[in-house]
Amino acid sequence: MRITTESLSTSSWHDYLELCKPRVVALMLLTSLVGMLLASHEPVSWQILLFGNLGIGLLAGAGAAINHIVDRKIDSIMARTQNRPLVTGKVDTPQALAFALCLAVAGMVVLVWQVNVLTAWLTLASLLGYAVVYTLFLKRLTPQNIVIGGLAGAMPPLLGWTSVTGQVDPHALLLVLIIFAWTPPHFWALAIHRRKEYAQADIPMLPVTHGVAYTKLHVLLYTLILFAVSLLPFITEMSGLIYLIGAVLLGGRFLYWAIALMFDRHRHAPVKTFKYSITYLMLLFVVLLADHHYRTLGIG
Repeated sequence: MRITTESLSTSSWHDYLELCKPRVVALMLLTSLVGMLLASHEPVSWQILLFGNLGIGLLAGAGAAINHIVDRKIDSIMARTQNRPLVTGKVDTPQALAFALCLAVAGMVVLVWQVNVLTAWLTLASLLGYAVVYTLFLKRLTPQNIVIGGLAGAMPPLLGWTSVTGQVDPHALLLVLIIFAWTPPHFWALAIHRRKEYAQADIPMLPVTHGVAYTKLHVLLYTLILFAVSLLPFITEMSGLIYLIGAVLLGGRFLYWAIALMFDRHRHAPVKTFKYSITYLMLLFVVLLADHHYRTLGIG
């Protein structure tokens, strides 16, 4: 699409907000917030809650903006991304790059100044992992792109935890592992639905390179892995019975959709599996938090 001065003049704050992928960042901030609140049995200071999530959110937004820049040609091909600001010309590449740089610098300043250096560097590493390693390289090189690159997207609960404690804790790594195991079935369900567009864009997503049936099987296998991993907080005594019940119920529903997808039991199973996966992760972390506060009150 040809970008003109007239089209650029129509850019607004909403276009820049869209560059940040606000829905994705909101889910990341939920998991980072839960990481913060799980890190201690004592109340977390409002400064950490505010500036920790602000810094993490700014850097996550920067990574999302870089993703828009790198993927702008792909986005112009795929139906679900054809209205993104860089594709329509409402924001041009230099503007988006400057915006991403400002967000990244602001996020680093906030985290170093108001939180701690460890969290700042870990957050920057996750930004580079997503925006550079995954978006620029893995996404275009291997059908295992989302598995390997998923680690960057799994970092927020660890970042929240280190914001409070200033150190990496095994329990925080369990939260990372949950999101790491969640990412493949979440994204591959969408990739099945959008496989023709990925093929047209020459992106080697699993359903493009190995077929839909193979991908459906791996969605089910990874959902089983996720179900097992989600029980680890209870097994390690990080959480209690409330979490266990919630994890089993939520995981059972995820398995239901993975099986429905595998055996074509619903016409729109790929989309429904994808949508439920988002609900699953949100509710799982909410249940983790509810269990933590219940146990904290019991301890107190």
